Amino acid sequence: MRQPSLISVIFATGFGSGYWPWGPGTAGALLATAMWWATGLFVSPCTLTAITAVAIVVFTIIGIRATDAVEPFWGPDPHKVVIDEMVGVWIPLLAAYDDWRLAVAAFLLFRLFDIVKPLGIRSLDKKEGGLWVMADDILAGIYSLIIICALRWVI
Repeated sequence: MRQPSLISVIFATGFGSGYWPWGPGTAGALLATAMWWATGLFVSPCTLTAITAVAIVVFTIIGIRATDAVEPFWGPDPHKVVIDEMVGVWIPLLAAYDDWRLAVAAFLLFRLFDIVKPLGIRSLDKKEGGLWVMADDILAGIYSLIIICALRWVI
């Protein structure tokens, strides 16, 4: 029996976090937030923002390919594919670079938008293929980024 490639599985499942049985999307977003925070311990806020922006682009491309590779075996938009949640949560974290409270808010807002799927997110979620799996979480991330930027402006 054919299986998807190991590298596709590793990336699609967010380094295995997608196998978490209780909320794999939250597990993937939490892992991505922890990776972002750990990176921030070693680099300046400006460098962290640049690394995050590059990670968003690179992981989006990898996510589209990895999802397209696993969907024939696992079905459309399988729950264990969480690379989309990783990319999605990094988007609002772009604006939370020096404030842990905003980082927590970015995580919570992203998960809220990802779960509730308002304002066009649901319509993207209904389409099949790696691009669309990534697109709905990118849009949830963009909505969260807008709110985090507004919070930064108010604070």
